[in-house]
Amino acid sequence: MEAKVDKIIDSLKAPEPVGLYPHARKVGGLLFLSGVGPRERGSKQIPGVTLNDDGSILSYCIETQCRSVFSNVRLILEDAGSSWNELVDVTVFLTNMKKDFPIYNRVYAEFFKDALPCRTTVEVNALPTPIAIELKCIATIKDGK
Repeated sequence: MEAKVDKIIDSLKAPEPVGLYPHARKVGGLLFLSGVGPRERGSKQIPGVTLNDDGSILSYCIETQCRSVFSNVRLILEDAGSSWNELVDVTVFLTNMKKDFPIYNRVYAEFFKDALPCRTTVEVNALPTPIAIELKCIATIKDGK
């Protein structure tokens, strides 16, 4: 049996995608979010990031980026008719595991202590924009939304 895509979700509150993809897709009772970073809608500036003139990262605050990413995930979930507590799986991409994991892990625990989705955290060389963290999430969604 082939899964049917019920709905494509483009949030008017979350940052604009940096490529050709929606914020999320609803398939049956599941909501699949595209990678979500810390940018804010309508701005090219990234919370917690200072860039050189050439656009490379001069410095960044992983805590500020974490808080912004988590906020963006919440916005997409809510615009799609789901919620924070409906998250079932979170994949986190960090560009510097050794330096950033302790702070990210502390902030993550603050935000996710009640939701308790499954989690995988991996280190990557880089992300498509000058950010240090990106989340890929799956949540449940009630029928009819």
